[in-house]
Amino acid sequence: MRAVLCKQFGPVEDLVVEEVPDPTPGPGQVVVDVAGCGVNFPDVLIVQDKYQFKPELPFSPGGEIAGTVSAVGEAVDGLQVGDAVLATLGWGGMAEKLAVAAESAIPVPPGVDLVQASGFLLAHGTSHHALVDRAHLQSGETLLVLGAAGGVGLAAVEIGALLGARVIAAASTDEKLELCRAKGAAETINYSTEDLRGRIKELTDGKGVDVCYDPVGGDLSEPALRSMAWDGRFLVVGFAAGDIPKVPLNLPLLKGCSVVGVFWGAFTGKEPERNKANIAELLGWLAEGKLDPHVSATYPLDQAVQAINDLAERRATGKVVVTP
Repeated sequence: MRAVLCKQFGPVEDLVVEEVPDPTPGPGQVVVDVAGCGVNFPDVLIVQDKYQFKPELPFSPGGEIAGTVSAVGEAVDGLQVGDAVLATLGWGGMAEKLAVAAESAIPVPPGVDLVQASGFLLAHGTSHHALVDRAHLQSGETLLVLGAAGGVGLAAVEIGALLGARVIAAASTDEKLELCRAKGAAETINYSTEDLRGRIKELTDGKGVDVCYDPVGGDLSEPALRSMAWDGRFLVVGFAAGDIPKVPLNLPLLKGCSVVGVFWGAFTGKEPERNKANIAELLGWLAEGKLDPHVSATYPLDQAVQAINDLAERRATGKVVVTP
C-alpha cells in the first residue's frame, strides 16, 4: 500500500509518499481501508517535532480517518468486514490502510458520506466539549467565535447555533464570513477591516459576549477578553496564529469572567464515558442532518504536503481531507 511518510522531523515539504507493507490486524484490532483522513493543525506541528507527542520515525501524519473495515483481528466483537467506521488517532492516517484498535473504531451512521465523516470528530468533538462541558453555553447567550471559518471554528458556529446561542463569527475575509452565516452565524466581524472590540461593543449594545471561543490566540485574544460580559467564559482552544498571548490577569477580575482551558484530547482519556456520550450526541445530530460538516477541499496522497500547507497558511475553510 501507499502512505505519506515523515522520515525526519522538519519542514512539511520533506514528506514523501512510498510503498509500505499492508498492515495486518493484531488481537483487538481491525484494518480500515481509508476513504479520507482529516487534516488538522497538529499535523502541521507533529512533522516539525513541535507537538506534545513525538512518534517514532518513520510515521504517517493524520489524526482522524474514516473508511471501511477490511480485516478483523482476534477478540474483536461488534465489528465485521464491510462496516463503515471513523476513528481518531495520534498519527498514521495518511495511508491507504491502517490498523486501529477496535475500541476506537466508531460506526458511521447510515447515509453519512465517509469523506465528510473523516473530518468530523476532532473539530466537532473539540467544539462540543468546549461549548457544552467547559462553557455550559445556554440558549439565548451570545457566543463569539474567532477563526470562525476554520475547522474547529466552523464546528463551533454550527454547534453554538444548534444550542440556541446568538453566534457572532469573526474571520479574516468576507468570503469566509459568508460561509459562517450559512452555518448559523447571526452576525459577523471581518477583523481584517473592522475593529474587533468596537464591533463587539456595537453588536452587544456594550454588554459584551457571554462566551468567546478562541482557537487562534495571537493579537486577537486580548481584545476579545476585554469584550467579555460579566460572568462570561473565555475558552482557550488553541493558538493557530502561532503566538501564545500573554494577557493581563486583571481583566478576568474586572470582568468577573472565567478563562477556561479546552483540551479535548486529554478529556477523552480522563473522562471516557462522558466523551462517549458526547460522541453519541454528535453522531445523532449528524445522522439527523442537524450538523453538516463543511469539507472545502480534498487531496490525493501525492498532494498531502499542499493539503497540510493550505491548512497551516489559513487558505482553507472548514475541513481539508486527504483521500487515499
